[in-house]
Amino acid sequence: MKIDRLIGIITTLQQQKFVTAPYLAEKFEVSRRTINRDVEDICKAGIPIVTTQGANGGISIMEGFALDTTVFTEQELSAIFAGLKSLDSVSKSASAEKLAQKIGGNKSIPVADHMVIDLASFYKDDLAAKIDTIKLAIKQAKCITFHYCYNKGEADKTIEPYLIVFKWSDWYVFGFCKVRQDFRMYKLRRLWNLQMTEENFLVREVPEEKKQFGVNMTDDYVITAVYDASVKYRLVEEYGHTSFIEKEDGSLHMEWGFTRPENAVEWFLSFGDKVKVLEPPEMVERMKNALERIKNLYET
Repeated sequence: MKIDRLIGIITTLQQQKFVTAPYLAEKFEVSRRTINRDVEDICKAGIPIVTTQGANGGISIMEGFALDTTVFTEQELSAIFAGLKSLDSVSKSASAEKLAQKIGGNKSIPVADHMVIDLASFYKDDLAAKIDTIKLAIKQAKCITFHYCYNKGEADKTIEPYLIVFKWSDWYVFGFCKVRQDFRMYKLRRLWNLQMTEENFLVREVPEEKKQFGVNMTDDYVITAVYDASVKYRLVEEYGHTSFIEKEDGSLHMEWGFTRPENAVEWFLSFGDKVKVLEPPEMVERMKNALERIKNLYET
């Protein structure tokens, strides 16, 4: 984009003081004529650029002109690159490295090598393709179709895509469902046969409350349980080190709210024999019934 190139030219001049038009043209992969027009636009924006002709000619910012360099400090650029690198983990391009090279010139700008943010999980190739398709559909305002698997079964979906969301440690597409006539979230790992259609849609105004993802997910179904000391790491990981009371015998007593009892059953079963539900009585019965069903699986 042009604005990116103009910012890149200004940053290059700040760092290198004096460069040639051919150098900038090669750096930003445009013609010398485009660079000349960019220089004119930068001057119109109030930044005095000096060009000199001849064998030793080139481009520089007028001597004595002070440009606020706090706009692009090294620390801020490093933070930007760290964010780009995290997105590169779910993309087929390497935006962070390319931008660092374009902006940095001969100066080495750190790309936060001390920080690794991998958003891809174990299905990067599949995820990157899905995200690229959805991004293109959003840009072109075209509907997408996919097959979706969830707790109610399976169904073919057609939606107007609006946002790609990373939340609850997973990726989702947020869009307007043509059947439900409402905005919905769909987990990317649960959908396949994703296609961008030729059907365009008029972009709707998304109500602010619809963007408050998860605001309606309450956790008022409170359950008391006692856990074995060996699973302490899981409680710390999920709920924090202050979420339970550690008894003298090492057992961990925890009282916590869940969205639905069905979700709670799945959570407790994942601990095997390392947890015992104490209250409420209705939840104790749910656990007994679930365990009985599991037992029957191995007796038939």
